[in-house]
Amino acid sequence: MTIGGKTMEQALSTLSDMTAGAVPIGKEEHLQRVARAQAFMREQGIAAIYVNAGANMTYFTGTKWHASERMVGAIIPASGAVEYIAPAFEESTLKDFMLVDGPVNCWHEHESPYQLFVDTLKRMGIAPAAGAAAPRVGICESAAFFIYDGIRPLAEGYALENASTVTAHCRSRKSANEIALMQRAKDMTLAVHVAAASILREGITTVEVEEFIDRAHRKVGASGSYFVIVLFGEATAYPHGVSYVQTLKPGDTVLIDTGCKLHNYISDITRTYVYGEISERQRSVWNSEKAAQLAAFNAAQLGVPCEEVDQAARRSLEADGFGPGYKLPGLPHRTGHGIGLDIHEWPYLVGGNKTPLDVGMCFSNEPMICIPGEFGVRHEDHFYMTENGPKWFTEPAHSIDDPFGLGR
Repeated sequence: MTIGGKTMEQALSTLSDMTAGAVPIGKEEHLQRVARAQAFMREQGIAAIYVNAGANMTYFTGTKWHASERMVGAIIPASGAVEYIAPAFEESTLKDFMLVDGPVNCWHEHESPYQLFVDTLKRMGIAPAAGAAAPRVGICESAAFFIYDGIRPLAEGYALENASTVTAHCRSRKSANEIALMQRAKDMTLAVHVAAASILREGITTVEVEEFIDRAHRKVGASGSYFVIVLFGEATAYPHGVSYVQTLKPGDTVLIDTGCKLHNYISDITRTYVYGEISERQRSVWNSEKAAQLAAFNAAQLGVPCEEVDQAARRSLEADGFGPGYKLPGLPHRTGHGIGLDIHEWPYLVGGNKTPLDVGMCFSNEPMICIPGEFGVRHEDHFYMTENGPKWFTEPAHSIDDPFGLGR
């Protein structure tokens, strides 16, 4: 494949809306999620969890609301109906966004939402009792500290804990509908990657490519790029970029990491290749990265602990002279992260994580090689766990000469 050769308008003309038939998660699936969480809570002896505005409340209830300095969220009891907490002046708006219905417990600006939360638990039948164990109540792990800090002194007799025991358990195991949305989002971003590679020319800046990628994501049906990182040359050695704009030169390594959202689900793909003549050093490192990514994928079998996937990638890199461990030149970060409603979510493919791989778990696979002063190479594709083992969302980069496999 030849990198470059097209104008931006020519490249955009190759793209079209790819969202047809993509169906958002409906009310019935949200109700199933609540029921699954409640069954798990009863098994674990957890009386209730509070999920704050943001991804957790959206996941369980379908109610979209941005977290702010005001407490807005939902209480999911181990048994019974979901109830909400919100400022009184937001009640009507919150109801308008609701997918899973439930009563809204309201507080006025001069009142304490934290006292209201504790009072609501008691009204729902979740209350300390003489001679009984303290009711376990999970507080959303993504809630700002001020929420926990406000609840804690008022919750005498309760055992407050991290709700991630429940939220991570549920959210890390994706349904077929979730996987379908993620597949489409990733297909969209891969098409954008191909288009972006086709516009490269000597003298183009990273900002120009970033702006093109945003336009391209809009062309395939997204609201724009969820994020975009474009790096040239030595700047590619820094996983999340640098502060300065770069201008493309022949022989530069090019690293582009970008993604979009489709019905709240996120894509995240990185491609690395060379503009112009490829050196033997670039080819060798590129191939080492490809081997490490494949080693991680092959290690990802049902029941295997997450840390083993990370270890497999590091063993491959160390065999090629990188590392060891997190040392540079080599892989300075974890091999992968979970993905879904959040771009980084549980579980993580990292040393020390004993979580066994299970059906429905979705991961990035990106054991980047960083060589400060020279360049970096990151191949990032995602896979999900099936009953038969791992399956790629997008096929890995083909070769440094033909990264998108268009010459096959």
